[in-house]
Amino acid sequence: MYEQAKKQYALYGVDVEKALNTLRQIPVSVHCWQGDDVIGLDGGGSLSGGIQTTGNYPGRARNFEELKRDIEKAFSLMPGKKRLNLHASYAILGGDKVDRNAYAPKHFAPWVEFAKKLGLDGIDFNPTLFSHENVKDGLTLSSPDEKIRKFWVEHCKACIKISEYFATEFGTRALMNIWIPDGFKDVPADRLSPRLRLKKSLDEILSCGYDRNKVAVAVESKVFGIGVESYTVGSNEFYQNYAANNGICCLLDNGHYHPLEYVSDKIPSLLAFYDTVALHVTRGVRWDSDHVVLFEDELKEIAKEIVRNDAIDKVKIGLDYFDASINRLSAWVTGQRAVQKALLYALLVNDAPLKKLQDEGDFTALMVAQEEYKTLPFGAVWQEYLKREGLCEAYLPEIRKYENDVLKERK
Repeated sequence: MYEQAKKQYALYGVDVEKALNTLRQIPVSVHCWQGDDVIGLDGGGSLSGGIQTTGNYPGRARNFEELKRDIEKAFSLMPGKKRLNLHASYAILGGDKVDRNAYAPKHFAPWVEFAKKLGLDGIDFNPTLFSHENVKDGLTLSSPDEKIRKFWVEHCKACIKISEYFATEFGTRALMNIWIPDGFKDVPADRLSPRLRLKKSLDEILSCGYDRNKVAVAVESKVFGIGVESYTVGSNEFYQNYAANNGICCLLDNGHYHPLEYVSDKIPSLLAFYDTVALHVTRGVRWDSDHVVLFEDELKEIAKEIVRNDAIDKVKIGLDYFDASINRLSAWVTGQRAVQKALLYALLVNDAPLKKLQDEGDFTALMVAQEEYKTLPFGAVWQEYLKREGLCEAYLPEIRKYENDVLKERK
């Protein structure tokens, strides 16, 4: 089937072997927080900032050892090159009486050791500006309380230093993404002042003197959230302008926009101006619901924009979803494989003739050609890729066995 598929794709000018070799080198940053429902390990507090997990499926990781074990098992079922994406709330404090503004590389050294054991490409990082007593009135970096604002500025500066540590340890650039929950439930009296305070905070964070060759700082917007339906301080317009003026990166989460806004369309817009674009790939159902990523149309379009614009080295792909209603390892593997499928699907398109048809204004032929690709034997190529990665399509039996042997013992 694979040999026949290669011949069919060759008729369209597609080198399938080249596509498979390219796919193996595209890193996907896999989020740790799917394994424990975003609770974290530092005891910061109950979930806040509009973050919710639904469901109570048995087997949630309750500590570092359990989370490591689950990650290792899930990663063993994922093809391709992988990175680990951590939140600061997953610090391993080991009895240290320190708060988030004083976290240091030593509190993440066990994660580095673990990631090296798994042969990962590196670690990406996120300051955790939620689930903490210093989220005052729903505000952090935009808080009018100077003590609160300063605390979170110090936290983000500490996270930059930790990100530099990750980059040094792995020899790959670390992405450090700032997302804040700040906003208001109802119509605010002042929309400008919180954004000026956020701007001031970001300026102070970036003044810490970090190595930009080691760390790509990103900012992540959100259109609304639970409890902040009327106004978010970190809006798309604010962050786009701030990033452009300060030489940092914009992160696009495809659940953080209006339902009919498409991140696939935003990627080439940013590529016209930015050297680096970051993604948090999720699946929003009517809103930012962080459903498990599936091999669906918008994901395919996102992958196409990365591939057809020669942006594989420019776009940093990370996962961001969490589902407590199903087996958490299956959620991890399903989402990561969906991204890999989408990237392979995009790599198996010969874009040059399609672009030529567009430039010539032959939209009839363009539509027909795009439709033809949809029925080419993609599945046979995907199966070959899994085979070369030492995997198969049927991963659920292995997860069920792990659930029966390991997860069911967690009460």
